[in-house]
Amino acid sequence: MPRYIVRCGVMRTLGVYSTSRGETLHRGARVIARTDRGLEAGEVLCEATEQALAQLSDPRRGQVLRVMTAEDEQELDRLYAQQRREYELCQQLIEELGLPMRLVDVEHIFGGERVVIYFLAENRVDFRELVKRLSAELQTRVEMRQIGVRDEAKLLADYGDCGKPVCCNTHLSEMPPVSMKMAKLQKATLDPSKISGRCGRLKCCLRYEYDTYVDLQKALPAVGATVLTGKGRARVLAQEILAGQLLVEMEDHRRVLIDAAEVLTVLSGPPGRK
Repeated sequence: MPRYIVRCGVMRTLGVYSTSRGETLHRGARVIARTDRGLEAGEVLCEATEQALAQLSDPRRGQVLRVMTAEDEQELDRLYAQQRREYELCQQLIEELGLPMRLVDVEHIFGGERVVIYFLAENRVDFRELVKRLSAELQTRVEMRQIGVRDEAKLLADYGDCGKPVCCNTHLSEMPPVSMKMAKLQKATLDPSKISGRCGRLKCCLRYEYDTYVDLQKALPAVGATVLTGKGRARVLAQEILAGQLLVEMEDHRRVLIDAAEVLTVLSGPPGRK
């Protein structure tokens, strides 16, 4: 039975789905699938080959029931309009109950099995009364999901500083850990306003080339090391990792930029390093 990687829901969750009748699906096909949440609209990304599965960690499992029909499209449009009303109702109740939370988004599952409320809050929130009143009003199960600011960007953000759609809402299935160390190694500007994404955290793209920088850096003498070149002894002051070059200070105190290939041997490591 053919299996496919399908993306479902506003959080764009990836899963491995079999087809109900063994039909062949193409990339980009819009489908109705049965997931652990109920019936959901989804998009086929690719066939679930071993190579594709190796990129996923703990994916959902389910079944593609059918390619989306014109009636399904109309139902989706109806649900989108309904979601806007549900959002307004939820916001009204939050304010009425004085709950310390910020509503981010409302998702109505295609099959009507549940409505998912996404919200931000600094601390735990007692939303039992909210759920009770929403369930009575909407006549379906209400699920509350507290998210972080990076998830908020995934739900609401559109374009990044690069001019392209934000990564978290396109190809990223998981948020990669990003640290200031990565920005420093790549000699990115440390201005927070320029290396922060729409979520206010460090940009995910700082993670993309970090491993390559680390590998290239290993081939270069460390900053502070004493090296022997064809022009004499020198001390490494800085590394130009991508260019494979070193800024060194010669014995006569001249500072020159040399190719790493000009280093004949490393005489000693940085001070304090064994």
